Amino acid sequence: MGGHADGTDEMAKSLSRDVVFQVLSNQRRRYALHYLRQHDEPVEIGELATQIAAWENGVTKQEVTSQQRKRLYNTLQQAHLPKLDETGFLDYDPAHATILLTDNAEKLAVYLELAPDNGLPWSEYYFVLGCISLALVTGAWLDAGSLGLVPDFGWAVGLAVLVTLSGAANVYYHRNLYRGYTEVSEWEKREGTN
Repeated sequence: MGGHADGTDEMAKSLSRDVVFQVLSNQRRRYALHYLRQHDEPVEIGELATQIAAWENGVTKQEVTSQQRKRLYNTLQQAHLPKLDETGFLDYDPAHATILLTDNAEKLAVYLELAPDNGLPWSEYYFVLGCISLALVTGAWLDAGSLGLVPDFGWAVGLAVLVTLSGAANVYYHRNLYRGYTEVSEWEKREGTN
């Protein structure tokens, strides 16, 4: 598509944080990255413009007006997509009006993750889970009260299931902590889209 040479790939590898933050400072570029992360094949600019216009205006894709779509299309075509292509995060083909994320876009994940506003951090959650598990297993080993009634195998299975479910919740939670996801998730829930 954009036909990046090896020199451009090297430039993308050595991008400074300032450049990354400048690229991600614009909400439309974050929206574009979020949408493109969901597609493994090239996306047409018109499709991208329609979706971003829907998110920005709080409407469904079907309710986007031609003026809203055209305004987004022009801005994407003239400013945002060339900027993302220049940094190597996507391949933008103006001749075919298509865009595709590159492998370099994965480097943005660390910058797009959001720290939760409140709640127990996962590291502390696992520490508390470990402490509780240790206390339960010690109590079962010492046959303390009703803890001794559960066989050792039962404790092993129960704790393994608890850790597995916690890990699955952690993975799901972190996949959804991307700035683009949090900015558009309410519209996606309303529309039932991904």
